[in-house]
Amino acid sequence: MKKFPIVKSRRLRSTPYTDRIESQGVSSYTVYNHMLLPATFKNLEADYQHLKQFVQVWDVAAERQVQITGIDSAKLVQLMTCRDLSKSKIGRCYYAPLIDHEGYLVNDPIINKLADDKWWLSIADSDVIFFAKGIAAGKNFDVEITEPNVNILAVQGPLSDNLMVKLFGEEIRELRFFNFKYFEFKEKKYFVARSGWSKQGGFEIYVEDNIAGQDLYDYLFEYGAEFKVRPGCPNQIERIESALLSYGNDFDNRDNPFEANFDKYVHLDSDVDFLGKEKLKKIKEDGIKRKLMGVKIDHDKIDMYCEKTLWDDKNNIVGYVRSAAYSPTFKKVIGIAMINKPYWDKKDQFKIDINEKIFVGTVCDLPFI
Repeated sequence: MKKFPIVKSRRLRSTPYTDRIESQGVSSYTVYNHMLLPATFKNLEADYQHLKQFVQVWDVAAERQVQITGIDSAKLVQLMTCRDLSKSKIGRCYYAPLIDHEGYLVNDPIINKLADDKWWLSIADSDVIFFAKGIAAGKNFDVEITEPNVNILAVQGPLSDNLMVKLFGEEIRELRFFNFKYFEFKEKKYFVARSGWSKQGGFEIYVEDNIAGQDLYDYLFEYGAEFKVRPGCPNQIERIESALLSYGNDFDNRDNPFEANFDKYVHLDSDVDFLGKEKLKKIKEDGIKRKLMGVKIDHDKIDMYCEKTLWDDKNNIVGYVRSAAYSPTFKKVIGIAMINKPYWDKKDQFKIDINEKIFVGTVCDLPFI
């Protein structure tokens, strides 16, 4: 498949760290929230192997924040998500699917509660700010909705705790998963959450000052030399193995949260009001006819620029692969696919066309690891 460069422009924003990652050899980008997001450095498999053994620093500034403040901020945030946030606490991070009035998914951000009247929605790849503003206008809520200058650095990998301790002290080891706290380094305070888009462990640092962020980036590499630190980025192989879902790839506004296996985040029995609640009650009552599952394909490569159809021996559609990559662990292609109900039992093989050749595979549960 021929590769084409991404042409930079004002509407495709760089980050405060772009010059640094380019000097460190970033080899490909993708586009995320109208920004550059690194996709590979050495290559996908080499980056994967290093991430699973050591520690990486990621420029994930493309993970933008939608800041909602004001008297009605809690009402607005709750209206957007099917997860009950009525008992949410300051200093906590909440994975919370956003739902439209028809019960379809809009995004799946991490919602950080900074105060009773201040929230950051750390969003996946879609224009949540316009969704929030539309609802606020329609409901005449007393809120202010902005995109603050926050550019996240992620520190990910099994040695991430060791590196972060060198900068922020032993106390950071006590930070629990999906909690955040402010830590000081060289007379600057940084919002640090134990979170990140890998299952290898790590942190996300929400940097609110560009110069401080650039300095911190450099210090992470200076202090991390003994841990074999490298620049990195969310890794397609690792995230698929771990079933870390990607809005716009694995699911989108065609899908409801039950189809995306978000059942535990859909709180239909609570007293809180949110968009699409009655629609979701009906969907749950009727039952879904498809859902995201894993697939294993007997081949060693695949390019994903569109959904790929899966079919059985009678030419019935089994489902559609939405994300896939070759896994060095499983020695085959693995993927996340929307599978039709008759094929959930994982008994039969399916067929798939990859570069005009037919290969076979099987359906499996998620996650792979």
